Amino acid sequence: MLKIGIIGGSGLDDSDLLKDFQILDVHNHWGHPSSVLKTGKVHDVDVVMLSRHGSTHSISPSGVNYRANIWALKDLGVTHIIATTACGSLREDIQRGDMVILDQMIDFTRHRQVTFFDNFIDGAVHTQMADPFNSLIRRKMIECCKDLNIKHHEKATVITIEGPRFSTRAESFMFRQWGADVINMSTGPECILANEANIPYGCIAISTDYDCWKTDEEPVTFDEILKIFNQNIEKVKELIVGTIDKMKIL
Repeated sequence: MLKIGIIGGSGLDDSDLLKDFQILDVHNHWGHPSSVLKTGKVHDVDVVMLSRHGSTHSISPSGVNYRANIWALKDLGVTHIIATTACGSLREDIQRGDMVILDQMIDFTRHRQVTFFDNFIDGAVHTQMADPFNSLIRRKMIECCKDLNIKHHEKATVITIEGPRFSTRAESFMFRQWGADVINMSTGPECILANEANIPYGCIAISTDYDCWKTDEEPVTFDEILKIFNQNIEKVKELIVGTIDKMKIL
């Protein structure tokens, strides 16, 4: 039975999206998730919503307990995850406010717990990650973008950095040379853990800035990210709801 987990930032855990709304305060052997879980239905599909950085955005990217978050969704029987994230664009054609449907990832974090398998007592586990983002979820997201006439990019490689600081110009130039198209601070660990938990994972990235590689613009600031992100919240909500509706036939 289809059950969608939605992982979002501030403004994207809106309980008004849900029918039969309930709150669950849970924990598991990995600890406490970032926030209480909100459950309900969207288009008659069971949905669980989780705020990645906490309900007041009080948890830094490196401080998120990604293992507890993903395991909480697994415990509740979530079958697919739709995540949202703000991202910086590393390409001229990915403009502010564009939706980016991620298909590849580079994990450049260094200080996070990125596996459920800290030891091999029960046998060696090496998760296949050639294509980290689920193709079916991606296809439904792209179809929905087209239906809603939302400007989007059907493919992109995201590089996840540790944070909370932004890139130096040298790093930003390097990431472009590596083939990354967008940059953020959260997708890497989250996507890896979802794959380890065998939960298909898709992510909608909202381009909010140009990091700092564009020398004809001021470097990114958090205030600018919030401004562009908030301007696009309703569009992202439409995209999430539309994607869930399209996934009902699974």
